Amino acid sequence: MAAITHPLHSHTLTLKHKLIYKTQTPCYKFKPTQKLTISSRLRAAVIGGGPAGSSAAEALASGGVETYLFERSPDGAKPCGGAIPLCMLDEFSIPQELIDRKVTHMKIISPSNLTVDFGKTLKPNEFISMVRREVLDSYLRTRAESKGANVVKALVTKIDVPDLYNQPYDIHYTVGNKMKKLSVDVIVGADGANSRVAKAIHAGDYACAIAFQERIRLPDDKMEYYQNLAEMYVGNDVSPDFYAWVFPKCDHVAVGTGTVCSKPDIKKFQQGIRSRVLPKIAGGKVIKVEAHPIPEHPRPVRVRGRVALVGDAAGYVTKCSGEGIYFAAKSGRMCGEAIVKASEGGYRMIGESDLKREYLKQWDDKYITTFRFLDLLQHVFYGSNYAREALVELCGDEYVQRMTFESYLYKKLAKGDRWEDFKMVSSTIGSLIRCKLMGKEMESFDPSVLAKFV
Repeated sequence: MAAITHPLHSHTLTLKHKLIYKTQTPCYKFKPTQKLTISSRLRAAVIGGGPAGSSAAEALASGGVETYLFERSPDGAKPCGGAIPLCMLDEFSIPQELIDRKVTHMKIISPSNLTVDFGKTLKPNEFISMVRREVLDSYLRTRAESKGANVVKALVTKIDVPDLYNQPYDIHYTVGNKMKKLSVDVIVGADGANSRVAKAIHAGDYACAIAFQERIRLPDDKMEYYQNLAEMYVGNDVSPDFYAWVFPKCDHVAVGTGTVCSKPDIKKFQQGIRSRVLPKIAGGKVIKVEAHPIPEHPRPVRVRGRVALVGDAAGYVTKCSGEGIYFAAKSGRMCGEAIVKASEGGYRMIGESDLKREYLKQWDDKYITTFRFLDLLQHVFYGSNYAREALVELCGDEYVQRMTFESYLYKKLAKGDRWEDFKMVSSTIGSLIRCKLMGKEMESFDPSVLAKFV
């Protein structure tokens, strides 16, 4: 994160509404006596119309901010497993008709094809929702529009960052073959791993994985097998540092994989997962092929000036599980609500310090520990086939399953039992020993770090 800088003096300007400007930013050149020039209502541009951008736009528009939501490909679909946690349905008011499948059974398959049923502790009313991104994203954009956001189907080509603190940001975009420009006070970057907004504010680089997925329509009898079942496969043949998946959709399955360390070999790993599941998908027809970069960690800078990054643009995808949809929508909503709060419903200009205080600090306080813990788990369990065998063995424990699903489904730390936690750690170490992993792999991480979470 950027270092804390000296606050600027407050400036007041009487327009149609009273606007007060306060900020902290080291990059603007200004004279303290300059007057602030701004429209009578805070104007925000949200770049990117996925779950992060749509949630931000909805929060902004609902809170009284003049909002423009840019999305260049409304009909596009991100290659994504499409699993969302149970709590997201209520928290984001997701209609039941958007859910393709309610998964109540999961299998995790080791490199040696040891299979564990992962979901034995789910309660009768608990399930994992499977959605198609094109369906979910379209719904969230439409809802943001219904709240007052102006949806602009256009490609943003350039963002002009002002030299003076009281100048607007200029958004250059193309509609058809015409170049247009929009001046705004605040920008929310929700435009994915290759974020143009992040580049404009020099937010820094981060490592990216690549996800590759095929949608395969299966014969009815084989689709019946995946009616409420999702599968995860681990092994060097399907990914050297992640997992592969078979997730059910309305009339097809999504079969995919991902990797960060061997991206040029992604098609080889996709062939690996196809080979592992061949008997189950035989006779299926590929109806769509998708690939997309996925961030591996948060960007060095997520707020600069009056610009904030959310979702993939900020790097909010968890290690180990690869979950991103919920955290995208959550970060977008938190950012939008932060802007509304700091601007007092759109009547007060905001600055970098407001975004850091109301959005960034709140996000980090709530989720940074989860991200770090899952990073540790990926480091321990995805480094070799021995480790993956230990992971699958550990997943057979019902206490591990209960803790995992309670944390995943409700996005809060599950309350554990100290004795069971101790046994879980002992079982983990025992599994690693049995899978011949102690030694070099265990030397690469500090056991005291793991102890903090139990």
